[in-house]
Amino acid sequence: MKRSLAELESIVRKRICRVCTDQDITGNCGLDDPERCSLFRLFPLVARAIDSTSSNDIRDYIRAIRKHVCSVCMDQAEDGACETRQQVNCALDAYLPLVVEAIEESTGRQYVRLGC
Repeated sequence: MKRSLAELESIVRKRICRVCTDQDITGNCGLDDPERCSLFRLFPLVARAIDSTSSNDIRDYIRAIRKHVCSVCMDQAEDGACETRQQVNCALDAYLPLVVEAIEESTGRQYVRLGC
């Protein structure tokens, strides 16, 4: 089932934002600048990387994200190091299994998590 990028983003926001540790007490984004959220700042690339991967192994999705998303992220250094990821401040990295699950389910593909 094909969904628009806007539909996918809405689905992912509903699933991820409600469990995100950056939300405030009212359930809204608690980031000083919500536009800096690594998950949604690069969401078109995230959706494309997940759509181009078909696996039950999260490591395959991690490789796709590192190659197609992290490689163009302003937070990642040229050598592939990422202080944001290292400090567990990257929403994309922290919630990737949930993001994969949400996108795969919403497009009619079955993602069965085998473990990390």
